[in-house]
Order: sequence, then structure tokens, then C-alpha cells
Amino acid sequence: MVIKPESGDKETEGAYESDPPEELCGSHVLQPSPKGCNDSPDVIIEAQFDDSDAENGHGSTQNVLVDGIKKLSVCVHEKGKEDVGATVTKDESTSVAQDIRALPEKLLQRSAKVVYIVEKKHSRAAMGFLKLLADKNSELFRKYALFSPSDHRVPRIYVPLKDCPQDFVTRPKDYASTLFICRIVDWKEDSSFALGQLAKSLGQAGEIEPETEGILTEYGVDFSDFSSEVLDCLPQGLPWTIPPEEFSKRRDLRKDCVFTIDPSTARDLDDALSCKPVADGIFEVGVHIADVSYFVSEGSELDRVAAERATSVYLVQKVVPMLPRLLCEELCSLNPMTDKLTFSVIWMLTPEGKILSEWFGRTIIHSCTKLSYDHAQSMIESPTRTVPETELPPIAPEHTSDEVHQAVLNLHRIAQELRKQRFLDGALRLDQLKLAFTLDHETGLPQGCHIYEYRDSNKLVEEFMLLANMAVAHKIHRAFPERALLRRHPPPQTRMLTDLEEFCDQMGVPMDVSSASTINKSLTKLFGDDKYSLARKEVLTNMCSRPMQMALYFCSGVLQDEAQFRHYALNVPLYTHFTSPIRRFADVMVHRLLAATLGYRELPDVTPSVLQKRADHCNDRRMASKRVQELSTSLFFAVMVKESGPLESEAMVLGVLSQAFDVLVLRYGVQKRIYCNALPLRSHHFQKVGKKPELTLVWEPEDTAQEPAQQVITIFSLVEVVLRAEDAALKYSAILKQPGTEGLLGSQDEACDKDNKQD
Repeated sequence: MVIKPESGDKETEGAYESDPPEELCGSHVLQPSPKGCNDSPDVIIEAQFDDSDAENGHGSTQNVLVDGIKKLSVCVHEKGKEDVGATVTKDESTSVAQDIRALPEKLLQRSAKVVYIVEKKHSRAAMGFLKLLADKNSELFRKYALFSPSDHRVPRIYVPLKDCPQDFVTRPKDYASTLFICRIVDWKEDSSFALGQLAKSLGQAGEIEPETEGILTEYGVDFSDFSSEVLDCLPQGLPWTIPPEEFSKRRDLRKDCVFTIDPSTARDLDDALSCKPVADGIFEVGVHIADVSYFVSEGSELDRVAAERATSVYLVQKVVPMLPRLLCEELCSLNPMTDKLTFSVIWMLTPEGKILSEWFGRTIIHSCTKLSYDHAQSMIESPTRTVPETELPPIAPEHTSDEVHQAVLNLHRIAQELRKQRFLDGALRLDQLKLAFTLDHETGLPQGCHIYEYRDSNKLVEEFMLLANMAVAHKIHRAFPERALLRRHPPPQTRMLTDLEEFCDQMGVPMDVSSASTINKSLTKLFGDDKYSLARKEVLTNMCSRPMQMALYFCSGVLQDEAQFRHYALNVPLYTHFTSPIRRFADVMVHRLLAATLGYRELPDVTPSVLQKRADHCNDRRMASKRVQELSTSLFFAVMVKESGPLESEAMVLGVLSQAFDVLVLRYGVQKRIYCNALPLRSHHFQKVGKKPELTLVWEPEDTAQEPAQQVITIFSLVEVVLRAEDAALKYSAILKQPGTEGLLGSQDEACDKDNKQD
């Protein structure tokens, strides 16, 4: 069984976010934002405010907040150093303000301090291990055990012994590899340790299901069964059929050649496509989306729970659904050869993708087949050959495989034009390596993995999902300029982007980072197509993703400046999410807005501020879902290294430090740090050649008669590494292989020469 890295998002938005590499932030002085760059989020948090009194009911939250802000002051001295929190008189304050105004803005670093915690968003739950306290003679030893979280960002926690297993004190080693969930209940400001309650024993560390449950709990994912109150909101008379009155309210598309294209394992089919030629070479193209809002009544318990979950969460081995499976896999899912309720966007398009007209409305479709991306890809790659029916899924008798094949080819050609135009218009796409796993049917353990290939069939679907989302964004914003739920992507973090540009320039790889368009052009035009160049492009793409910010849902009535509505990576003024309502609640809200726009219903009775709160919640849950998915992938890869390792791969260096260096492991798309003290070296030496960091390794020869081999490690060096499991659960390390030419992608120098000639 091949499990692909399904995030549920076909309309990938081009840019990804991650932490900055150490060489871009560890050794640099904080650079100020250029004048006028108000979009930069760089703020130094200087102090924290203790909100325990306000939380316990002593004092007014509002007064505390106001007082805290009044006390916040920044004194700038002659060397530009900030003295935060110092008491200043009125005269001094005026003088300070004048001093600040006299300084160039680029010399100032924005500063702030936390004055109140408005909303606690962390689950306060952590996964980890129980240990006895070190001091057996202390009073604490008789009352508490020590909980050590797996996530080192969470403090260590004292837990009452009464919460622990009865024999824990006498047999602590029996629980050394047992995972527990602990919840923080208090954390005194004068203590390094929090207080908590042990909530649950998960099982053995390193096993997939206990680890998965711990990840879901830590990130506040509700994976419980749906309650009877929720299930009561579903249609009760099964099998369910479309009520006769719906046929008079909707456009009937059941005779059209409509089909889905999804991962082969997908069961929640949100979207379908259609394409038929009309007069003069024009095509009628439709995007048909499951009408989830028909089944999820506003204000119902089902609506409340779906809004709280906000998104389906995709793990390697399973999905935690936003909606009950009866909806997401049956009633709403656009399964083939069944009448389905949909919300459609239909265009008249030229072969070049120019929009001549568009129509929005509720529809009924009858999908003729369920294509996988592999099926669609084989059709694209065989434009003149009839794909044998044995290689295709069942097709409804009203349509032929040739008809479906031709529709896919027409969609592909139009999608190519749309995509070409998008990038000419300045879009950016940062494709990073993603793992797909093959799982054992019986044990569920990973048997193998490979880098997921993003092919023309994926791009076909993506282009039309993007087109639909943009069309709906404009439609709802025109109708409800104060209450449209949109999606914006802020520009990258200015300082990090500037650092990246300087860094690339130092490495002899000039990058123009002035816009999304120039970044995309730099990445696509900078390199040849030899394997070394492609590997170097992967590393640079990884670096370029780090300054990128998260895309965010927002209510249009909350932001005054429409310039902030823009989507940086797509480089469009308005964007939203409409195409995945089975798995994203934001899309359900957009469906309701579109229905109101078209007169199907009244406008939802929510103020812009309430809609913004709902948007914020969707953002929070989407971010948590993204992190859970990443951790699930890391979990399965760590298990695979243990079960199938050691694993060998080429890797490319993306950061050099004095005692270690970071690599991108090209076969698996993972990043690892390699430490010099873990290698059989005689010595190592770090230096900067110009501004380029360089680490020289002197290997201990296997034969004493041999001369020690030297190896120079710089950014973009190509090396061979071995991934090997460690004794601790889910830990694995990368070990550098001693230098040799066997198995490398090719001669680095030859590849560079070839690359330079192509440039």
C-alpha cells in the first residue's frame, strides 16, 4: 500500500514556512527593517508580564493591559542600545522621543514586552517520560515525580506521585520507555519546573500508535468519536437520495462527462472536473465542489463541532476527519456513478485559458469515473494512444474512455497555458521534497519510501482549483466587501530575506529577492539540469522557504488597507478557499457566503469581528494540522530507519558551523546535522574564506601506512551519508562516509563547469 503525502490541498499556494538556518541568523547581528517596511514582523520581546493575579480574578484584565502598555517605554542611548522598562519623567520622555526621531529608522530595532496573555492557545498537554527526582532526601521526592517532555520547548513538570503507577517508585526502570501524557496546571514564576497532572499512559515509546496519539494530543487535535448529538444531525433514512425539490433549484449536469482526479487512496472526494468543446474552439470547463453546506446546517451541533475541528488532519497512516465519515466518505464525497449535490464554477475558456464568461451556482452531477493521478498522467503521456480499459477504473456506460481521455487532454492543455500565464504574471512556487511511504498491510510499518513526484496530472488539478478559488474570492468580495472570508499571504520577513540575498551573493549564487516573481526566476534560470545543479536548487529552494510567512484567513472588513489582501506567492489581489469543504471549515463558510451572494440564502448574521475570530481559529488549527502532518512523516521515517536501516544517500551541505554542518539528504528530503566529534577524524579546522564558511576534515586513515585523507566541507558540497538508528526511540543520526567518488551524483567540478557554460 503506497501512502502519498496527502495534505488535502490540491491548490498548493506556492510557498512554505520553516525555521531559519543557523548560518543565516546565529552569527549575524539583528538587521533592522528598511525604512517603510511596515510588513516586517521583527520584534524583540524584552519582558513578560505575570498574569496570575488577573487570571485568579484579582484585578481587571482591561486595566492591567492598559497599565502595562503605559509602563512600556524604550530609552535609546547614544550607541543605539535599548533600555526597556526604565522609569522616565515627562521631560525625559520628550527628549527620548526627539532623540529617536533624530536617528535613522534603520538603526532602530522595534521592541515590545508581553503585558497580558489574552488567550491561551497551547493545549498545555505534553508527551514524555516519568523519572524519579534526583534528590531522594528532599521533601519533593516523597510527593512528586519528574515528567520530562519529549518536546524540549515545554518545561519539565512535577507530577504528584498519586497520579503515577502504583509501583513506579519501587520499579522506575519498568517505565523508562513508557510514554505518558501530562497536562500543565500551574507554573510559578519563581520555579524552573511547572506543576502538572498525569493524564494517560500511551504505551511504548517508538511504537507508531502511542507516538501518534501523543502528537495528536499535544497539538489539541480532537480525534474522539463523534457524539450522538452530532450524528443525530445527519440524514437518518439510509440510503439517502436527493430530495425531488432540489432538482428544480439546481442546474442539472448529470449527463455531462464529469470525473474526479485524486490520490489513489483518497476517500473524501471534494472536487470534480468537466470539459466539453463548444463552438469555435471554445471550451466549457467546470469545477464542481461537494455541497457540504447543504448537509451542515448553520447553528447545529454538527456545525459547532466541525467549526471547532476546522480541518481534517492527514497522518501517514490515517485521516482524522473534520466531518463524520458518513458525510466525508459517502453523502458529500463525489463518488462515481451516483447523483451528488455540488456547487460549481463554470467558465467559457479559449484554448489559451482566457476567460470569456463565468457562472456560479448550485448543481447536481453524476461523476462517470474516479481517476487517480496515475490514471490521468498515463492519459496525458499517451495523447494519441487509447489507454486500455484494463488500465482504467470503471467508467459509466453513458460515457467512453476516449471521451474521458480527450477531456483530460483538453484540461491539460488549458492548464499549461494558465500555469504559464500565472508565472509570467509573477507567481512563485517553492517545491520542497516530500516523502511517500509504502506500508505493510498487516503491521502498518513502513516498508519503504520515496520522494513524491509532482507531475502534470497534479498541476492540471491545481490550476483549476486555483482558478475557482480566485473567481469565488472576487465574487464574494464584490457582494460583501466588509464580510468576505479571504486568504492573504503576507510578504516574506524582510530581514531574513535580506540576509538570504547577502548570503547567496557571498556563495556566488546571485539571487534577486525583490519580488515573488524575481525569486521564482532566479531559481528557475540559475541552474542547469544536471544532477548536481538540481540538488543545489533543492537546497536553495529550502533556504528561500524559510523567510516565507504563513498564509492566513481573514475577514475583509477587519483590514483597512486592501494592499494587505494580496497573496504574495500567487501574486494576486484576492484569494480564498472554496474547493475543499469536506476537509476545511473555512471553505464551508465561503460556500455560505457564495450562496448568499447568489440569492440562495440570507447573508450569515455575523459581524466582521466575529468572522475574524473564526478565521483566526481556522488559522490556528491549520497550523497545528500542518505540524502534526510533519511530525507523522518524521515518525514513520524514524521507524523506517530503525526497521530497514542503515540507509545510504547523497546529501548536499546547506550550513557550515565550527564543529558541525547541516545537510539535506537528497533521497529522503530530510535535514540532519553531522557533528565532527561523531566522525573518526584526526582533526578538523573551521575558517572563513572571504565570507564563505569552510570546514576542513582530516580523516584518521584505516591503515596507519596511509596518509590521512582531507575533505573540505562548504555550502553546496556534495557528500555521502549513512542514516543509522540510535538506541533511543525514534532517534537516528547522519554519519558522513569517508571521501570517495563511488556512488556520488557525479563530479562536482565537472557539474559546476557545465552549469557555468549553460548560464
